[in-house]
Amino acid sequence: MPAPAPIVTMIVPGRDIAAFAPAALDSLRAQTESRWRAILIDDGSTDATGAIFAEAAAGDPRFTVIRHEASRGLGAARNIGVALVDTPFLGFLDGDDELSPEALARLTATLIETGSDFAAGAYVRLRPHGHSYNAGRVQPWIAAATDPARLGTTLDQHPRVVSNIVAWSKISRTGFWTDLRFPEGVAYEDQIVAQQMYTRTQAFDVIPDVIVRWRVRPDGTSITQGKSQLPVLRDYLSALRGGIRVLQDAGARAAVTARLDLILAMDMPSLLDIAATHDDPAYAAEVAAFIAELRALPEFADASPDEAIAAALSW
Repeated sequence: MPAPAPIVTMIVPGRDIAAFAPAALDSLRAQTESRWRAILIDDGSTDATGAIFAEAAAGDPRFTVIRHEASRGLGAARNIGVALVDTPFLGFLDGDDELSPEALARLTATLIETGSDFAAGAYVRLRPHGHSYNAGRVQPWIAAATDPARLGTTLDQHPRVVSNIVAWSKISRTGFWTDLRFPEGVAYEDQIVAQQMYTRTQAFDVIPDVIVRWRVRPDGTSITQGKSQLPVLRDYLSALRGGIRVLQDAGARAAVTARLDLILAMDMPSLLDIAATHDDPAYAAEVAAFIAELRALPEFADASPDEAIAAALSW
């Protein structure tokens, strides 16, 4: 009996993730919804990532491998994958993260029920613990974006959804991506795209289920763990600015305020701590300039920084 046709394509990019890729691929194999295919994109790895991807494809026809001889970046890798999707739905999984077993079943079933453009779920961090990893709890800002379930909602109705800024917590209808692509050649490429998704959709769904376990690498080599590097900081601040601009251009004032609240509560404390001891004065200057930009936003008057951040923002 032939295998059922796939309904969702997962785009799985990775570079030098041999230590983590097997767990990511196993999490796909363990899905209760088996009607998936996965495009594995080896983005110029110098370790065994390519071999792991090739072995997966040799053992399971649902896997397809694309190899970049030199790294083109996460945004470009994802865009290449999007262009190859021929299933009704698509999603993303970074090659060092893991899907929860019910992830694809829950998100695709939700979209089939509602007809929305995309569905988003919660996620937790996988933190190193000895020789293994422990999953944490859903953080408050993610819970605010995804709990309780809201089906067929909009940005006006649910502005706090903008706290969910990652690509890999969502499954979309493939047609929604006709003219939507990731920025290339920069880090934090999914932050702007997430806000574009919220402002372009007719309706979306959120569910409180944990969809992804997001790995914190013990060696600190992931992009999100490299904010003390000045080039990474610049990409990071550019992504924050770009996301705010998308929301402003859409006239989504309540969403801008929600985004500012999260930036002030979650992003600024760590950046201010790094700036206070960084050996390059340009780092503190970049952070100070960004703070000045936030203070100048019309929506800043509606934001609610806590006392410590409010004091720090008096720079």
